[in-house]
Amino acid sequence: METSISFRYEQLAELIVGMIDNGVLAPGMRVPSVRTVSEQHRISVSTALQAYHLLEDRGILVARPQSGFFVAAAGRGALALPSPSRPRARASTVSICGAVAVLLEHASNSALVPLGCAVPEAAVLQSTRLDFALARAARQHGSRYNVYCAPQGELSLRREIAKRAVRIGHALSPDDLLITNGCTEALMLALTAVAKPGDTIAVESPTYFGLLHTLEVLGLKALELPTDPKRGVNVDALARLLDMEPVAACLLSSNFNNPLGSAMAEADKRALLGLLARHAVPLIEDDVYGDVHFGRARPKPFIALDGGANTIYCSSFSKTLAPGYRIGWMVAGAYTQRVMERKLAFSLCGPVLPQVALADFLASGVYDAHLRRIRRIFQENLVRMTRTIEESFPADTKVSQPAGGFVLWLELPKRFDSRLLFDEALEQGICFAPGDVFSASRRFRNCLRLSVGSGWSDRVENGIRRLGQLAREQLAR
Repeated sequence: METSISFRYEQLAELIVGMIDNGVLAPGMRVPSVRTVSEQHRISVSTALQAYHLLEDRGILVARPQSGFFVAAAGRGALALPSPSRPRARASTVSICGAVAVLLEHASNSALVPLGCAVPEAAVLQSTRLDFALARAARQHGSRYNVYCAPQGELSLRREIAKRAVRIGHALSPDDLLITNGCTEALMLALTAVAKPGDTIAVESPTYFGLLHTLEVLGLKALELPTDPKRGVNVDALARLLDMEPVAACLLSSNFNNPLGSAMAEADKRALLGLLARHAVPLIEDDVYGDVHFGRARPKPFIALDGGANTIYCSSFSKTLAPGYRIGWMVAGAYTQRVMERKLAFSLCGPVLPQVALADFLASGVYDAHLRRIRRIFQENLVRMTRTIEESFPADTKVSQPAGGFVLWLELPKRFDSRLLFDEALEQGICFAPGDVFSASRRFRNCLRLSVGSGWSDRVENGIRRLGQLAREQLAR
């Protein structure tokens, strides 16, 4: 019953947001009363009130005593979006391993305010039911699963993943899937299947530092693509670059790029797929954030638009359910044989027991309710974090507006140094991700990424406020 109510008030909240976005409800306008909404939508007054309070928490509605709820006025002090990136039009060698190692060491330190690592904390994920499934499988059939499984992975898990793929318009057979040790191994397998050392891979700019680390280890160059903080990769700019320089593959986020949170419109995705097909350049897509969307419908990944003709799909459960289980998967299409050869050489297969437990969890039907809950938590956390940034960071700070995921990208004036802030923040017991690790050419030193993968708390809020104060002090020197 609780899940049903939660889903209904979220639906009502999304409907009201849509009416505001479409101009049906203008800033300052009174929205229908709670009682009217409950009668129109055949929901309880408490459910309607819950939806209104959710929108009030997000700053979308304001409550006026004895008058009701009103659409919030357009915020005059709202921070602008970060600038679209304009990287240099040539490939770069990657050299960030040392910086990434230092960041990850601090990000895993529980004594620091956790703003640096884009991994949800266990208290938010609440994966007790999954843990019970693991314990039950070990207790009842432990010896059966203490073996090597097929290189493709546990069949029951591949079936459950294939069932979910149909929902996003991608018909899959379990035989099309390969289970991997997280999305990182999937990306590694994909890259080694399509490129050799010295080749160039086109990536978003900024892009996830773990991906850059992988490119460096494999001896691959990065061609950083102009990227808009809302719309994602500039397809016209990519077309010009493909005419100038050979590219072995393009590696992009399906949705909600880390760190920008950008998401390409479906029409732009189709245009990009057509462009890559004309140049015979394969696309590797990373869809780890696709299920953490805040809109009504999950955005389609690239592979659902081209059927896998030119796409290698990679994803995992690390951002939504079980980062410690290290379970990812991929669909390699025409590159399946090459990928399988590399899988056998790199890791042979994944551990069986976690795969069995995860398959059991997915089959139970509770994953969708779990996703609705964590989406709500992450969206509310992002709203709170944005408000705190507006109140505490320099007035000319720019901040992203992601429609999914759980990270924010901040851009400060050019003279700002996030590396200096990083060192000062560590002394204050705070960890975040400085901007230069998100670029092969070590750009974005005046930027930083903050994560809200942890539950919102006074400790997190105070850490953000302290960062803002340190940033103000640095710019005032």
